Amino acid sequence: MTRRRPMPFIGHPDGVRVPVRIARAVVVGWLCLAPAYAAAQDLWMTVMLDGQKVGRFHATRDVQNGQVLTAQTLDLRLNRVKTPMVIHTALGATESTTGVPLGFSSQSGEVSGSGQVSAQRRDDGAFQVDRILHGQATVGLMAWPEGALLPEGQRLATVSHGFKPGTSYALRVFEPSRQQVGNLRVTVVGDEWVDLPGGKERLHHLQQRLDGSGDAQLTETWVDDEGIVRRSLAPLMAFRIDMAACDASCANAPDQDVDILRAAMVASPRELPGAQRTVPMRYTVSVRGQRPNPLVNTDEQRVTDLGGGNYQVDIGFAPDLGPGGEPGPTIEDTAANPWVQSSTPEIRAMALKIVGDAKSDAQRMRRLRSYLTYYINKTALDVGYGSALDTLASRRGDCTEHAVLFAALARSLGIPTRVVSGLVYNDRFGGANRVFVPHAWVQAWLDGYWVSFDSAQGIFDTTHIALAVGDGDPWRFFASTTALGSIHVERAEPLEAAMNVTLPGVLRPDLVRKALDALFWSPGGSGTR
Repeated sequence: MTRRRPMPFIGHPDGVRVPVRIARAVVVGWLCLAPAYAAAQDLWMTVMLDGQKVGRFHATRDVQNGQVLTAQTLDLRLNRVKTPMVIHTALGATESTTGVPLGFSSQSGEVSGSGQVSAQRRDDGAFQVDRILHGQATVGLMAWPEGALLPEGQRLATVSHGFKPGTSYALRVFEPSRQQVGNLRVTVVGDEWVDLPGGKERLHHLQQRLDGSGDAQLTETWVDDEGIVRRSLAPLMAFRIDMAACDASCANAPDQDVDILRAAMVASPRELPGAQRTVPMRYTVSVRGQRPNPLVNTDEQRVTDLGGGNYQVDIGFAPDLGPGGEPGPTIEDTAANPWVQSSTPEIRAMALKIVGDAKSDAQRMRRLRSYLTYYINKTALDVGYGSALDTLASRRGDCTEHAVLFAALARSLGIPTRVVSGLVYNDRFGGANRVFVPHAWVQAWLDGYWVSFDSAQGIFDTTHIALAVGDGDPWRFFASTTALGSIHVERAEPLEAAMNVTLPGVLRPDLVRKALDALFWSPGGSGTR
């Protein structure tokens, strides 16, 4: 079964920070997955969501001593439940005049929570990478990914391929903040007159698709003869994000209030009373806009493709594949990382204190869940994306902080644990009734199954719809995040009510109750999670 590992992007059952994180991830990745915004000497762009101004972008380019220095800064202002969130991201690159990478840097932050990365190429060709994340500094070495390009190299490659309609080529673009490579397929559409704030310009229209994403990560880009981006359009949930070149006064004009939280909500077709949330549930989910399937199979969630962008989702029991139905843990599910610092003495000491004399991993996970439900005692909207150590010290955050701290504590005890991003049902949120909102929780590998635990809500139930799994790194971002505005729950019913419906992939009724009992109530299961 395919395991998507995007960024765990979600907020508390209130889900307040998800769209902001998604917006930043989309735009930051977008800057790196487009040819050389910074190829101009001084470029300003206005950033809009469906025609409403939400930010500005500024890029500079300087040539010194045979090196091309580029700098890009992005500032976004978005609202979530009338609470403004200001996001600042800065990217830098040093290259030769022929586009050979020599160094890069990245700095990002939203209120609290920020990270800095800088790297320089050594004489042996390796890059020394210095990182500062939440006050912790690390130094490492990396080999440059073969064929990966920074902004000047991207611009030169774009120009070299020309602008003949129908031309198609691949680009490998390097993203400094994650130190990862995106593989793009670029197609030349043709020349068009394009409306910009300063008037019309005749530009070359390019389509860029991230490999494997279909149209979920399709960017429409217009560049001039020098390969300099003048306008770009890309999807963001239910919105269209638009960057257009203009003068400094236009780019720095006041931003408008745009609340993107509602775009991340999914209406429920009916009320789901508390008693129904603890029995197996069947959902019919539609995904509009010809997007790839954003749902994932887990040991508690079976997804059946019904065709036409419709999916049947059964939740609440292990599928009739038996143990091993889903792949077991990977290195990422057991290792520490800059956000899930499971190897630190503080995390290990806290975990041992919490679990005490627990005799099994299932019992240890239950004790960790119960403790964290009350330990993180302040739901904070101003925490950017707190790491496990940050959350351990501050006791503040929402479900994302719950998840990364939970994962760190469990991994420190040797329990493979991953972070799940998805949706969860709320009776009322943000003035809306009966909605599914973005959420995060964890899954632990217990007796051959991935079993869910939710310390933010205090219990895992069958209104948790999984979209992706990851290791706790916030930069893991793929199609599931951009699909949020396209997901619709058409039906929701206890599985028993669906037993007489003949649809592909229906699990055998005689196995459902047995599997449910085994998952929730057997000694090897988790009990109340």
